[in-house]
Amino acid sequence: MASHYVFEPEFCNPAAGWEKGQVEKNVRDARNRLWQVMPVFKDLEELNQWLEDRCIALWSEIAHRGLPGSVADAWKAEKPILMVLPPAFDGFIEHSKRVSPTCLITFERNRYSVPASFANRPVSLRVYPERLVIVAEGQTVCTHERIIDRSHRKPGKVIYDWRHYLAVIQRKPGALRNGAPFTEVPDIFRRLQDHMLRKEGGDREMVDILSLVLHHDESAVLRAVELALESGVPTKTHILNLLHRLIDPKQTDHPEIDPPDALALETAPKANVDRYDDLRQAGGNRNAS
Repeated sequence: MASHYVFEPEFCNPAAGWEKGQVEKNVRDARNRLWQVMPVFKDLEELNQWLEDRCIALWSEIAHRGLPGSVADAWKAEKPILMVLPPAFDGFIEHSKRVSPTCLITFERNRYSVPASFANRPVSLRVYPERLVIVAEGQTVCTHERIIDRSHRKPGKVIYDWRHYLAVIQRKPGALRNGAPFTEVPDIFRRLQDHMLRKEGGDREMVDILSLVLHHDESAVLRAVELALESGVPTKTHILNLLHRLIDPKQTDHPEIDPPDALALETAPKANVDRYDDLRQAGGNRNAS
């Protein structure tokens, strides 16, 4: 990290707190300035955003020790001559995990899903402050938002991604009805499932439609399903046709046609039954075909 951000670390001796007294004092003073109001936040992201805004606001209130003006004034003067900040340092803690037969790995009492193709296989878990990244064979397999809950009084959570189990339901379509991972599918898929499961073979058709997200953009699939439900024809064939039109629209130069509400027949055909007599007089060597 020091090489990445181009700085020189200075270490103190173990158990020698007096060597970093200036750091500890600054931390104590900042804690008193920041947390006197004791705010309450709904999640860690909101807390970090408030903390960043509060620190920036304090720069204008704190006088700089060696330069005239505030810390904000010194930062404004120094900023133009600083180096460009490099991309964020990829810092993480890595663990070796084995995926369970139910396509889950365990971390901090919580379980996270992994694509079914990696069941019973070893993977690497990269732990970031806000997310978990599962890596296998040099490729990122999936990513989950990290759940941070230190309470041991509550049971651990299971975080599913229904896309990870599409390979399973292709072999066992019946798992779609009561499978725990599929309680988190988008509402539009849930509405389609209500229609599909009412008819014979609906399980298989619903699985085929869900599997479209493996090969096409999920937003396009959702839009095709929505259009099919609006038209009142929520079938697999209709959804496939709508999806193909969305992802590969045909450009034509034909002029637009505005047909009338009702077509009128100008010349009515005449009923002539004599032509059937002509067929009967063919001597039996000819037939109507």
